[in-house]
Amino acid sequence: MSTKTDNLANPAPLGLCAFGMTTVLLNIHNAGFFEMNSMILAMGIFYGGLAQVIAGIIEAGKNNTFGLTAFTSYGFFWLSLVALIVMPKLGWVDKPSEGAMATYLAIWGLFTFLLFFGTLRLNRALQFVFASLTILFALLAYGDATGNAAVKTFAGYEGIICGASAIYTGIANVLNEVYGKTVLPIGAL
Repeated sequence: MSTKTDNLANPAPLGLCAFGMTTVLLNIHNAGFFEMNSMILAMGIFYGGLAQVIAGIIEAGKNNTFGLTAFTSYGFFWLSLVALIVMPKLGWVDKPSEGAMATYLAIWGLFTFLLFFGTLRLNRALQFVFASLTILFALLAYGDATGNAAVKTFAGYEGIICGASAIYTGIANVLNEVYGKTVLPIGAL
């Protein structure tokens, strides 16, 4: 009888940093600091999208259902968001209405809220990431549903905080593992 040895690196820091950095950049745009541009779309495809899908697949190999579900889902969120922006510009389909975007964002908010309950068994840093992401999706959905530009701008600032918390959590995992001690606390349970 053979035993399986887990010799895979922890993919969570990759997934968290990919999510966090892409979220910060998109929300700097949402807050009104610069226009939607190819830098955001490229991050959405290659780092927020593909890197998180890769992290999720590695989580599957580590038998981590939560990590698999979260990282692959949010990776495909980024890919689908880029598609929603790019496909109309290519003339493939009509641009989604604000109501359609509100629905898209609301269903992602519901999904995030449900995943938040899984973080209650993990650590405080992940709880903050998922709670702030739930709030971000709610604000973005409300902003699109009402057409309220001030809410969308406020959502941008909240999204910067959410993304920064994911970056912090990812880097904390890396540094804590490298140094073999708590360098950056994550509020382990």
